[in-house]
Order: sequence, then structure tokens, then C-alpha cells
Amino acid sequence: MNAAQKAQMQSGKGFIAALDQSGGSTPKALSLYGVEPSDYDGEEAMFQAMHDMRARIILADAFTSDKVIGAILFERTMDGQINGKLVADVLWEDRGVVPFLKIDKGLEDEAQGVQLLKPMPDLDALLARAAKAGIFGTKERSVIHSADADGIDAVVAQQIEVAKTVCAAGLVPIIEPEVNIHSDSKAAAEDLLAASLQRHLDGLNADQLVMLKVTLPEQVGLYDTVSDHPNVLRVVALSGGYSVDEASARLARNHKMIASFSRALTEGLNVSMSDAEFNAALGANIGKIYDASVA
Repeated sequence: MNAAQKAQMQSGKGFIAALDQSGGSTPKALSLYGVEPSDYDGEEAMFQAMHDMRARIILADAFTSDKVIGAILFERTMDGQINGKLVADVLWEDRGVVPFLKIDKGLEDEAQGVQLLKPMPDLDALLARAAKAGIFGTKERSVIHSADADGIDAVVAQQIEVAKTVCAAGLVPIIEPEVNIHSDSKAAAEDLLAASLQRHLDGLNADQLVMLKVTLPEQVGLYDTVSDHPNVLRVVALSGGYSVDEASARLARNHKMIASFSRALTEGLNVSMSDAEFNAALGANIGKIYDASVA
């Protein structure tokens, strides 16, 4: 584990940029950016358009460790290059941003009010590649739709087992049990999640360090106790579909969380913008998210 990267993730001021949209969410993300399906021909061209968008974000003036302390990448982005250099190396060496990798393979169908992680049969090989590519940690996302105690505990138990495998590979996992912001039982589900996280974290060994990525909670400070757990490096918040203004306002009320936003980060960006316009728009989003993260 890189000691400088660990220190930055544990106490650095700023937020984590989520640049990890995968196959299913890529067309929507590109459409919001002004690139429609009619603008590219086939999957490879689609992923290239997304890579170009991510490269433009990473190379933007405001995308440095002054405000962005980490970034989560999609596997194809990790394997790609920007100006002839591996993306993880560009992030850390040129921008001072700690690189993470999304490792999950999507979600199972909903059962017991949740969606568990799909199997990851090649996880060990992927983690080895990630470590070789200079990746610091991983991210794996499950989704909670309702306040079903057994379902939520199954989500956390599965996440913890994956986290142990990630830790054994020398990486730091970001456990992401997202609570659907449109859930009719969001607050109750979050209460159950906080309690389950606490129980399962207590079962980790002292050297098994994790991060948590959770939905901005209805109860302010709900995850403060989890944030103070000795096995937790940092608790970060996902925007979950909230606008950048709404997400930032909610985040500012939760003082032991920083942001890890995706849609809120790229809100208002468009492929047709000049570099000056793009940098200004992205810089404004980064400024709002940073302010809320360090409030």
C-alpha cells in the first residue's frame, strides 16, 4: 500500500471523483454530455467516446489534488492511456489524484428488497492487474431498495467478504451499499444499514482497512460512528441522482463524509463546449462539491 496515497485518502481535503460508468450506464452518461447513440457506431466507438470524455475531465485545469483527492475508474479506463501514459499514472503522477478501480460486474435481480453483487469469477486476476497498474483501491456497488433487515444484512455480508479478498491483494476496498434515493423506506433502510455495517466491521482484522460509500442519509450524522471505526479510512457519499446543488447541500450537513459524485460532477458538461467553457463548468462543479466536502 502506498503510504502517501493512504494518508491522502485518510485525511486529505477534497473529494473522490466517480468516473466509472460501465456498459449499461454509458449511453445515458454520454447523452447527458451531448453524445447521442447516432454519433457512434458500435460498442468500441461508444467506449472510446466515453474515454475521451474522461480524459478531458482528468486533464482539466481544476482536476487536481487541490480539490480532487481520488478518482474511481472503469476497467477499460484503467487499461487505457492518456497522451501515451497509463491513466492511473496520469492521475497520481501528474494530477496528484489517488486512483481506484470499479471491480463489480453489475447487480443480481432484486430479492428481499436488495440487489446483490453478481459473481466475480476473475476477481483475483483483476486485482493483480490493478495493483500492477498502480491502482490504490477498488469500488464495488450493491443497491438497497427497501428496509428489509435480512436483505440489507446479506448486502453487507457479501460486501465484507469481497473486501477481505481486496485487502488480501494489498488494495483498499470502497464498500458501496447504495440506498435508492427514491425508496419509500429510505430512512429506515439507512438505520438498518448503519447497524449492519457496524456489526460486520467489528469482525475485521486490524490490518483490513476499508472505505465506505453510502447514499446521503435522511438523518444527519447517521454514519458518524461508522466513520470513527478503526477499520474505516474514510466515509464518502454518492450523489445517487440528486442534483449537484441538492447533493452538496445534503453533504455539507454531514461533517464526517466527503463526496464521491458522478452525475453531479459532470452536470452541465457538453462535448460541444470550448476548452475554456468546459474548464469553467467543471471547475464550478468541483468547487461546489469541494466546499461541501470540507464544510
